[in-house]
Amino acid sequence: QVQLVESGGGLVQPGGSLRLSCEASGRPFSDYAMGWFRQAAGKEREFVAAISRAGTRTQYATWVQRRFTVSRDNAKNTAYLQMNGLKPDDTAAYFCAARLTVTGALLLSENDYVSWGQGTQVSVSS
Repeated sequence: QVQLVESGGGLVQPGGSLRLSCEASGRPFSDYAMGWFRQAAGKEREFVAAISRAGTRTQYATWVQRRFTVSRDNAKNTAYLQMNGLKPDDTAAYFCAARLTVTGALLLSENDYVSWGQGTQVSVSS
């Protein structure tokens, strides 16, 4: 199993930016497809973005509207979520997730993932 630790959350004004990091340990990071999810207070967890194990394929939730960019650096065992143009509705706990894969698959459902980080809080408010 891979262990995941998110960082980079915080309080930001509307229109601001944050970069979340997800550092992995325990197994070769390049073996894992990665995803980002979020959960706002009182709501279900939802998909944000996914990236294939080599980082060559990505997919985003439709509501992202090109504001976020998912990436990874396999040499650093870290995945990233760059978030620009943040809105109050983006306030949530953000989680990264991983699953061992043998292909360049993109995994879009939380049920596809096996390993999860503890989450990092993002708050967008003036």
